[in-house]
Amino acid sequence: MTSSHAAGQSGPDPTDSAKAWLRLAVVALIGTVGGVGMWSVVVALPAIQADFGVDRAAATLPYTLAMLGFGGGGILMGRLADRFGIAIPLAIGTVAMGVGYVAVGYSGSIWQVAVIHGALIGFGCSATFGPLMADVSHWFARRRGIAVSIAAASNYIAGTFWPTVIQHFIGTVGWRTTHIGIGIVLLVVMPPLTLALRGRVESHHAAAAAAAHRQASLPFSSGTLQTVLCIAGICCCVAMAMPQVHIVAYCGDLGYGVARGAEMLSLMLACGIVSRLISGMVADRIGGLRTLLIGSLLQGTVLFLYLWFNGLTSLYVISALFGLFQGGIVPSYAIIVREYFPPSQAGTRVGLVLFATLVGMAFGGWLSGAIFDLTGSYRAAFINGLAWNLTNASIVAFLLLRARRRPAVAHGV
Repeated sequence: MTSSHAAGQSGPDPTDSAKAWLRLAVVALIGTVGGVGMWSVVVALPAIQADFGVDRAAATLPYTLAMLGFGGGGILMGRLADRFGIAIPLAIGTVAMGVGYVAVGYSGSIWQVAVIHGALIGFGCSATFGPLMADVSHWFARRRGIAVSIAAASNYIAGTFWPTVIQHFIGTVGWRTTHIGIGIVLLVVMPPLTLALRGRVESHHAAAAAAAHRQASLPFSSGTLQTVLCIAGICCCVAMAMPQVHIVAYCGDLGYGVARGAEMLSLMLACGIVSRLISGMVADRIGGLRTLLIGSLLQGTVLFLYLWFNGLTSLYVISALFGLFQGGIVPSYAIIVREYFPPSQAGTRVGLVLFATLVGMAFGGWLSGAIFDLTGSYRAAFINGLAWNLTNASIVAFLLLRARRRPAVAHGV
């Protein structure tokens, strides 16, 4: 077990303790509340579009900039967490989101809404995902995989909780008042939860030495390994984006209606919660790299099924399977980072990999649409997703094979 201690304190090792599990519960709650920044813009899109009288492309700008702010913010927030602990970036993120939501309620143009989503809401929300996973990883050794996965699952829980609530209030009080209300809720609820996470664990040299020992089993420098993981993250998420971004439109094209597609997306996200929890337990037994490879292979299998089955019932089943198989992929990267890099770099390096996965989702969503425009069918887009997925699986398999063939030599840090 990793030897750790709370900053400025002596006594029993806090990792995997009752205090660690209580902290994880607070983290899950923060991720669920703060995760609104990832999902509100999708729900409010039709109302914002109608209010400003813009086309669909312009109406999606807030989502695009929110994702860019989320990705870039994750790197900066992760670096802050590495240096000062998670409470500081969470406090900054809370203020940014709270002010951002209130400002959106008073915005006068779609461009103002878009810029605010990128610079404040998306940026602030980033503190409630990657940095939280990195922080939790310090508090667990034997159960690190399941702990990180629970922290990651809170984002999917937010995706199942917030859209219904937001849609209800948009329908009753309007999108502007709803956004102002969200900002107030965040500024009231988040600070007390953030205060509960002020403590931090300072890892002893044993944790860094263990990471160096594992990294020595790979024929790469730390920078090269980081780059390889980022490339793998882009590849798997280009593939992942095909069903997640286009399942609603796909169902509409097949004549089933967009409502059925929305139901499939919700089912996919709900199953993704289960997937993240199961993958965490698996990672505790076999490690992050093996868990990532299993998830990648299973994701590719379901993408292949999409090519051959397009009946309504079949699509519900396949979408549920896709959620069950892909949900654990992204948390696996955070676990891998903790296995192969020093604990003091966890926040920054997790942020870099998660940024790469967001780039993959954004590029994959656009690329699938472009392929559809060229071919008039999603079949070629599914094949394209399979090709990217195969690349990801090949990269992960290569890392595993090299780690097994090359004898590890412990390094000092």
